Amino acid sequence: MTQALKPISVAIGDLAAHPANVRSRSPESYASENIAHLKASIAVLGLLQPLLVQKIDGKFGVLAGGRRHAALLELVADKAARGFTNRTKIDCRLVPDDCDVTTALSLAENITQAPMNAIDEFEAFARMMEVDGQTPETIARIFGTTVAAVKGRLRYGLIHPDIRAAARAKSITLDTMKAFADHPSQEVQREVFEALSKEDSYPQAYTVRQALKTRGVQVSDDIGAFVRKDYEARGGAIAADLLEEHSVLEDSELVETILLEKLAAAAEEARAEMGFAWADAVIRYDYAAMADYGRVYPGPVEPDEEGQKRLDEITAGLEKLEREMENEELEDEAYNELYERVDELEAEARELQEAYGAEDLARSGVIASWSHGKISLHVGMVRPENKAESSGKTSAAPGESGAAASDEITYPASLTEDLKTERAMALGAAMAMHPEATLDLTLFKLVTDVLGHGMGVTQAIKVDTRQEYRNHAKMDEIDGTSLEQVAEAHDALDLSWADDARSPADQFALFRALGAGEKAKLVAYATAATTQSCLKRDRQRDSLMHDFEIEIMPDIRAHWTPNAALWGRFKKAWLLKILGEELGLAQEAVTLASSTKKEVVAFCDRLFAEPFATLTDAQRAAVAAWCPPMMQTAGIEVNETVEAKTAEDETGVAKAA
Repeated sequence: MTQALKPISVAIGDLAAHPANVRSRSPESYASENIAHLKASIAVLGLLQPLLVQKIDGKFGVLAGGRRHAALLELVADKAARGFTNRTKIDCRLVPDDCDVTTALSLAENITQAPMNAIDEFEAFARMMEVDGQTPETIARIFGTTVAAVKGRLRYGLIHPDIRAAARAKSITLDTMKAFADHPSQEVQREVFEALSKEDSYPQAYTVRQALKTRGVQVSDDIGAFVRKDYEARGGAIAADLLEEHSVLEDSELVETILLEKLAAAAEEARAEMGFAWADAVIRYDYAAMADYGRVYPGPVEPDEEGQKRLDEITAGLEKLEREMENEELEDEAYNELYERVDELEAEARELQEAYGAEDLARSGVIASWSHGKISLHVGMVRPENKAESSGKTSAAPGESGAAASDEITYPASLTEDLKTERAMALGAAMAMHPEATLDLTLFKLVTDVLGHGMGVTQAIKVDTRQEYRNHAKMDEIDGTSLEQVAEAHDALDLSWADDARSPADQFALFRALGAGEKAKLVAYATAATTQSCLKRDRQRDSLMHDFEIEIMPDIRAHWTPNAALWGRFKKAWLLKILGEELGLAQEAVTLASSTKKEVVAFCDRLFAEPFATLTDAQRAAVAAWCPPMMQTAGIEVNETVEAKTAEDETGVAKAA
């Protein structure tokens, strides 16, 4: 068929379905919910593409353009739509009666049009706003979608041009490009992009989001919402986003300052009310770090006359409430209100019959922390030094008067905190690389948290759909093995369901269709992102994570390597001690004793980056296994390994002699 198709105008009422239309066996294609966008577009912009029609049974059968035809019929039926009746004529192209390739025409019209590139779509939305002067509201009306959906596309279309160009060139993935929208400032986006792209590294969505977290706090974050009013009152800068919930409080230090002030105020209020000796505040309560603290609890007391009178009133009130709750005709809402009142009265009764002793109040205090989006108060805490005094013992912290000599290896609090962060990153990588085991752990925790009467099986993972923020003094300098492993795990995820243009219900339907293995990878990756800063587990305190970490991360060195960032924070004497006593490199330690610390750090960095060929088997094994003792999950202590293998080597030498 070579003749041109004749242009023709046809009334909407004269159009009919054509049996050769390739979509005729897919009625869902014409469902109202699937043509809503098309209907809205035609209502505002008109029909942009003519229909292919052919005369059939006195009508004009729509050979190609069935969805447009369905949208036109809905506009005719819609009383609110103006300008569309059965007599309204629309542009068509007439296919001759003797055409022998009608199905081919219908198929060609449906499949020969290339789908629009996602970035093109995002940028087109942005141009409609920036060049055409459209608003998100008018764009939403044109395409029959929500304002939120339009703003979501606009955010991606307004990402810094260099980043969009990198995505077009496939230097980064589309998912990585989208991650930059977490911060609305194009300048911040560009700075982070350049920092992550230096030295030919390949930015990942995960690392982009982590880097952007250091540049501010989103107002939708629980901390952002909590401090925002005070933050604005102090003139803190806010980077506004099209979607309000993605706007960013840019001054992270001010955010943290305000949060700590609020936590401290809450702790002080509780201290004054309950009579404790001190109050303190931390942003996140670290159970491992607080393991050395003690805790006191209130004991039973006899209420005074006034207290006893109130207790009698509470008892009578509880009996009355219990009788009311026995009414089977109560609505759920009314029953829940009675239940809450019972809880309140029982709590008041406990307070009247319990109290802290004077001695306990004199040595204990309150620590306020931020947990699960609210202030959490830990009362009756006893500091380690007060515990020691009460038991007749004294202790000195590393670095204080009476501590070990300067060549004794100690770990200052700041270094310990950062090591916990690095270990958490390594553990997260191990979890992402063991999806089946991590899936079991996650499901087990979810189930036991619900069915275990509030007694959580472990505090080590935060399965609450929030990625854990990890702070580190030298994040840009630490070993990146675990980050690379997590990035590889992310690249292996099936994210075909996670399309921002789809509704949550549609995304869920696609998610449910994934195979069990793919779901396990997704759950493992998400759970891995919640791992909190941690050191080596004590089996007595957390047997679940102790055994689980041994299973998935028997050796932390598979995910982490000491480098100059760590060595630079050790004293020179400590480095020489590690080399000589823990790695079996006594001669090297003696030789380096006259070198500068910078030279010793460089030596250690080279040694661990690529163990020297001159090392003995014992030394090589020691280098391969070494890490700060509180970081290794399990295994023989390094110095024991060195001593044992050194003894074997010496025995072998003696026999050879």
